[in-house]
Amino acid sequence: MSMPSSRPSYAAVLRVPHARRTFAAALVGRLSYGTVSLALMLSLTRSTGSYAVAGLVMALFGATSVFLSPYRASLVDRHGPRRALLPMALLYAALLCVLAAACRRPGTSEAVLAVTAALAGACTPPLGPTMRAVWAQLLPDRALLQRAYSLDGVAEELLFVSGPLLVGGIVAVAPPVAGVVLSAVLVAVGTLAFVTSPVTAAPGPDGRQKNDGPAPKGRVDGQLRALLQPVVVAAAVGVSVSAVDLLVVAYAGERGLGGGAVAWVLAALSVGSAVGGLVNGAVAWSSPTRARLPFFAAGLGLSLAAAGLAPGLGMLVPAVMCAGLFVAPALTTAYLVADESVAPGFRVRAGAWCNTAVNAGGSAGAAAVGLLVERLPLPVCFAVSGAVAAAAALVPGYRRGSARRAAGAAQSSSELPVSSASSVSSVSSES
Repeated sequence: MSMPSSRPSYAAVLRVPHARRTFAAALVGRLSYGTVSLALMLSLTRSTGSYAVAGLVMALFGATSVFLSPYRASLVDRHGPRRALLPMALLYAALLCVLAAACRRPGTSEAVLAVTAALAGACTPPLGPTMRAVWAQLLPDRALLQRAYSLDGVAEELLFVSGPLLVGGIVAVAPPVAGVVLSAVLVAVGTLAFVTSPVTAAPGPDGRQKNDGPAPKGRVDGQLRALLQPVVVAAAVGVSVSAVDLLVVAYAGERGLGGGAVAWVLAALSVGSAVGGLVNGAVAWSSPTRARLPFFAAGLGLSLAAAGLAPGLGMLVPAVMCAGLFVAPALTTAYLVADESVAPGFRVRAGAWCNTAVNAGGSAGAAAVGLLVERLPLPVCFAVSGAVAAAAALVPGYRRGSARRAAGAAQSSSELPVSSASSVSSVSSES
């Protein structure tokens, strides 16, 4: 793929051949993830008349979606987007339509709703990790790739802000199941357009790895060790950001502030994240990504701890916005580190592990802070949530060169006769 010779910028990213079409298609499909949660929750609540049942069904939907994400990503890595991603998206869309029909029908069994939702979540297509793998294929220049990942992250955040607003407009004129059907249409149409793009339909310039046999042990061990830092940081960001949602609600309740105050603070977090992501992508960093990742994690942690000391809303809003400045850069850099830590045939899986870490961290953070906020003062709760991100900054980064040497040595060993398998183990233990 030929690269533009202009100075690295967001415009240069979008001028790469096929980039605009592919990115736009991926965003259409990913908008489904911004609309489906609220639409499905409203549909289930209206259908069952029970918040408890609706919450349980949504928990099953989310759990299968999050924890099976690496497996679905491995299918894309092995078989390519057209053969793996499109069937997943069509099955996911079909199950959403079945779920919408079940919610429309009075008296539908709660077990049927739960099973259908769990199956739908299990088929959620990994459009985000696949798009990031496509960016890495399109942009071998790391400066351009950094800008592409930043643009991707900010766009995704905007989708999760605009998605619920779109559902709100729909339910004003139609039943909530219309939002579920819209989510199905978005993911089907977006994925179809995405996989028919020339850059996803054809093998990448580096050749797509088929992974027909087991990977050499040294290569797997090296890649897993290299992924430890970005995955831990992504999980910590998920914990900290989800904690902010509940802590801000508690802060407003403690001071007699209304829901509007909560909305302003959370909007400040999103604005800060968007600004931080765009600035991070525009800066020509001289330090390597693995050196920047702990800085962003520590910055998020310290900013959240400071936010807990805010005496009023006027100080809390800018404090939370400062914390947001580190969110998108931390996640973008985590994805960059994950991408450069693995072989090309594992890129989707690497991104999916970071995605899974963020979502799992978000769930854990909400549950943990829910327990802490009833037992500890709010400033302490803010400090604890910030400490999680700060602690992640202490996780050592496994150097890229070491990972490559381990993978290269393992690859050399794998080309020896079977009787030399012990050599693989010795290389692995030394890497």
